[in-house]
Amino acid sequence: MRILVTGGAGYIGSHTCVELLLAGYEVIVVDSLINSREESIRRVAEISGRKLNFHKVDLLDKSGLSAVFQEKKIDAVIHFAGLKAVGESVAMPLHYYTNNITGSLVLFKVMADYGVRNLVFSSSATVYGDPAALPITEDFPLKASNPYGWAKVMLEQILRDLYHADPTLNIALLRYFNPVGAHPSGRIGEDPRGIPNNLVPYIAQVAVGKLPELQIFGNDYTTPDGTGVRDYIHVMDLASGHMRALEKLATNPGLVTYNLGTGKGYSVLEMVNAFAKAAGKNIPYRIVGRRPGDIASCYADPSKAERELSWEATRGIDAMCRDTWRWQTKNPNGYEEP
Repeated sequence: MRILVTGGAGYIGSHTCVELLLAGYEVIVVDSLINSREESIRRVAEISGRKLNFHKVDLLDKSGLSAVFQEKKIDAVIHFAGLKAVGESVAMPLHYYTNNITGSLVLFKVMADYGVRNLVFSSSATVYGDPAALPITEDFPLKASNPYGWAKVMLEQILRDLYHADPTLNIALLRYFNPVGAHPSGRIGEDPRGIPNNLVPYIAQVAVGKLPELQIFGNDYTTPDGTGVRDYIHVMDLASGHMRALEKLATNPGLVTYNLGTGKGYSVLEMVNAFAKAAGKNIPYRIVGRRPGDIASCYADPSKAERELSWEATRGIDAMCRDTWRWQTKNPNGYEEP
């Protein structure tokens, strides 16, 4: 099978490509490299021992994307591509809506043009906004709290509308929680441009000495220690979830939705302490004001994915921090050469 992976040079995309290649799939990657690097593609091939086909294409470029579909007979698409920083989306909503929604619409149109009917969509727990109860199940109301999340909500609705118009489509909406960690080889991992927007790569850069201290956004939430609680999931568990979703599409399930998380929440301070243990050093931090768009707590009920996909997260907080630290120490400047 030929699988097109949009955003395949990115963090989650690159780890999923490794798993796809090891499972024997033929992988074609399209990525604009706006917030990723082609070096990750080279390392994916190195880890897997198999080549993949890479095209530097922005999803807003319909003719460029169509050329890829014309060249290769695509059997299914895994759609990761998009801007992903919550805080940035609050500051630049038009940029996020244009890139994430319009780019996706171009992809869906080209898929229709070439008769590609199988899609795994990278959604997010942000579609639940500030949930009224925990843990979160897939039937919770959708009410995002920032433009990044609203773009995911809108794209999910667009995909539901496409499915209702054409029930022969097979679409998996994967709402995953907070990806962390890295490949155990230390060769690929999260490589944010500039100062990281997400907690764990920020901690890692403080631990390796690139940043002086961690800023913790708020310690007055209604959580056990006052800091935000999230469901952190190892990126390799997330990659295996996409594999199970692809297998599910082969059974012609129609449109299906799954939470991918561990079902357990960790606070910011718990994650800081776990990372300090993995790195063998203290992580200096300073409490600052809350960040716009953030919520107190968010963690999944992943039982539907366990039941229907035979999937569950198997790596805990220690493995998440240990693998992140290995990646960061081996690659202090990410994919850039020193």
